[in-house]
Amino acid sequence: MIKGLHHNAYRCRDSEETRRFYEDFLGLPLAGALEIKETKTGRRTDTLHTFFRMGDGSFLAFFEAPDRPFEFRVQHDFDLHIALEVDPDTLQRMHDKGRIEGREVRGISDHGFIRSIYFRDPNGYVIELAARSDGHDETMNPQRNNAREILDAWQRAKPPAE
Repeated sequence: MIKGLHHNAYRCRDSEETRRFYEDFLGLPLAGALEIKETKTGRRTDTLHTFFRMGDGSFLAFFEAPDRPFEFRVQHDFDLHIALEVDPDTLQRMHDKGRIEGREVRGISDHGFIRSIYFRDPNGYVIELAARSDGHDETMNPQRNNAREILDAWQRAKPPAE
């Protein structure tokens, strides 16, 4: 049985720059750092794996691997974004904090079931902070929201991939 998320891991350009964003700005404490000198298959590497603890005990993790090629690019929200849940007061506080610090801040966007703001981390990833709105649980209840029917209709109607 899957109990929950332990961590999601992403590449980063610079571990300290990433720490400043996730720990100093977002407030996620650095919980672990593992220096990896050799992979489990015996390949030599110089990699740092860092973990930032979230309130539910799960982690966001990053790999800085200067010896491994990786093309960092600005992500579109539809390509990749990391959505972290906050309460409504924290949403407003982080919105204001981002503006005061001169960060790119988008939102507050009302999606009906959540309200969100968006930042970019130093690696180009879109970070969404989302606060549940009234009706959230109803919107996310597959017994009432017709999620399967909506997906099936989408599959039937979508244009072919190019």
